[in-house]
Amino acid sequence: MTIRSAILGSAIVATVIASTSMAFAQGTPEQRAACTGDAFRYCAAEIPNVPKITACMRVNFNKLSPACKAVIVKS
Repeated sequence: MTIRSAILGSAIVATVIASTSMAFAQGTPEQRAACTGDAFRYCAAEIPNVPKITACMRVNFNKLSPACKAVIVKS
């Protein structure tokens, strides 16, 4: 992995964590960690558009991990 790839990957993770929705952004590190993988898996094309990521996560709700589903239900 090149340094550029590592920096880009870190930037993408930070963007997803910060922008998946206000609930995720304000949640605990554990809550954000619960949905980061699902956001990349199902909604990467929507990054960095917060409303589109949020809508995508809701559309893909049945595919999400149990931990991420719990975060979304609470938000």
